[in-house]
Amino acid sequence: MVPEVKTNSRSPGMFSAASRIRFDKKGASVEPPLMRLKILLPSHIFAVKKGVTRLVAETPSGSFGIPPRRFDCVAALVPGILTYETKEEGEVNVAIDQGLLIKAGLDVLVSVRDAIDGTDLAKLRDDVETTFMALDDPEKSIRSILEKMQSGLIHSFVEFHHD
Repeated sequence: MVPEVKTNSRSPGMFSAASRIRFDKKGASVEPPLMRLKILLPSHIFAVKKGVTRLVAETPSGSFGIPPRRFDCVAALVPGILTYETKEEGEVNVAIDQGLLIKAGLDVLVSVRDAIDGTDLAKLRDDVETTFMALDDPEKSIRSILEKMQSGLIHSFVEFHHD
């Protein structure tokens, strides 16, 4: 087992992964593992990044961060800003449309309908509002129908499971 040293005393027993320093058997500090991020669009691979130290995504419940040691998870993403950080590039922001995030081990897969990268955070936020959140009438109708179909399918699964 690797010993840990508390470096941040915000509250007893509550330490984030970023506030832990790990040491090997000889007492030398050990670098935390780094994640691999892949952002997929329906037509192509938007980005593949190695050495990701952290990731922040927006869900219907709000934003949440993903450090490398976070448990595996799946999350629905809403249109917003996906932020990731690497040692080489620093903090990078990507405007994304709705989609899905899957974290398995050190691999993070983000599958979204569309994405726009850029350096100006204000412009990216405007792009999210004008491009991804603005729906025309036919698209609203299609999404409504799909939501009804999805809820009906889930309801059928629940009934099947109870039988």
